[in-house]
Parts: sequence; structure tokens; C-alpha cells
Amino acid sequence: MLSLVLVVISDDLDALADMYAIGVVGAITVNIGSCCFNRRLGLNWSERIVMAATFFILFSVEVTIAKTKPAALFFATCVLGIGFGLRWVSMKRAGLETVTVRREVAAAVKPEWAADFRPNFSPGQSILVAARGFTPVLRFALEEAGLRKGTLYVLYVKELAVALLGPLKDTATPRWQDDHQAAQIMYAMLEQGGQSEVPVIPLYAVSENPAATILDLSATLGIDILMLGAPHRNKMLSLLKGNVVTEVAKNLPENIQLLIHG
Repeated sequence: MLSLVLVVISDDLDALADMYAIGVVGAITVNIGSCCFNRRLGLNWSERIVMAATFFILFSVEVTIAKTKPAALFFATCVLGIGFGLRWVSMKRAGLETVTVRREVAAAVKPEWAADFRPNFSPGQSILVAARGFTPVLRFALEEAGLRKGTLYVLYVKELAVALLGPLKDTATPRWQDDHQAAQIMYAMLEQGGQSEVPVIPLYAVSENPAATILDLSATLGIDILMLGAPHRNKMLSLLKGNVVTEVAKNLPENIQLLIHG
């Protein structure tokens, strides 16, 4: 619109040519420079060198026109100023703001990454919770299983203090009903699951390596979510026996979500 008005009211063809020249040369300079310095374009070094040389030549021409033709420079400044001003007004009316963030943050919020952050609310997900007592993680696991309409596996691992050098004399499969502490937890979870209409499946294991047992059962049962309670051991005991949560987190398959509640 501004160019049309300028053509109508102007009677100097040389001045119009100067204004046309500064706009055309400036546009070509910006396009070639953008292509030259954009590393995402699949250009080889020879093409980049040719485009860089062309960019510097056209940039020199643009600066020369701006220096020798003040009217053309004023016209180009007015066009850019009006354009940026209208863009600012439209963004303000749309409620958009410009925010400067770090490169890592910008990469994390790319549109193509949105699919990885979509919540999964599909029913029938299975949850495995490792119990060491009546801790808050049991209640949380029961609530999550109810919300997701899934199955809750309650695992109690009886940890052996030392490794056995020979086979056990009693080869019968260990039962959680015979373990007083495990039985208390399982009966309570079965009762709460029945009241909440959540399927609860008790699991019991005797192992000298609880972390390996948890990992093995998670993979075997095809668990979707694994829940662990935050460790409350003292520092010396954790140093001697190792942290189960750390070992599980280090070796858990990526397709199983890990949630540490504490």
C-alpha cells in the first residue's frame, strides 16, 4: 500500500529506482546470507563459499546505496519500522509474548517432542509395588491402580543377610502366608483392594539380591509402572548393603515407568 501511494505521488523516476534498488538488493542479501549461515541446509563447503562471497558483495552494494541515496534509506527504514510495528501490535492483541530461554529448554519443548509427553490413561495398566512395611507407597499404589483401572501386584521380598553356600534343606516354595510380616501386608492389601474394587495379586520371594528380584519380576510380568518407597536406612547400612532403589533405577528397562514415593 505504501509503495502504491509512493508511485502515485512521485514524479521522479530516478528516486523510485533508488528505492526499488535498495529493497531488492536488501532482500536478496538477506536470503543469501540466511542460506549461507544456516547449518541445517545440506550445502557443501564450495557452495557455502560461493554464497558467502556473493553475500558480502551484495552487502557492500546495499551499504553503498544506503550511503549515497538518503531518500532510499529513509524509505527502507520507514517500511521496516511500519512492518515491525504492525507485527508487534498484532502479537500484543493475540496475547503473544517473546521469551528468551536456553537452547536445552527450547529443544525440550519442540512440537515433535509433544508425543513423548502425552499422558497414558488407557485402562488395564499393571502396577507393581515393592513393600517393606505399611508405608505410604502402598496406599498410593492402590489409588493409582484404582484410577487406571489396572491390576496391582504387591511384592514382598524377604532379604537374606548372607548368601547360602549349599541348597536349602526345605525345597518347598516359600509362601507369604507363612511369613508373619508379609501376611499382615498382603491380607491388608487384599482387603483394601476388595473394598476399592482393585485386583490385588500378592507376590512373595526370598532373595539375597532384592533389586535383581524386583527387576526380574517387573520384566517377566510385563509391568507398566513400578513403584518403590524412598529408602529410610541409615547411611552405614546403606553403604554396606547397597541402595535397592538406586540399583533398580539403574537397570530398569525404559518401557517400564519408575515412581519413587516417599
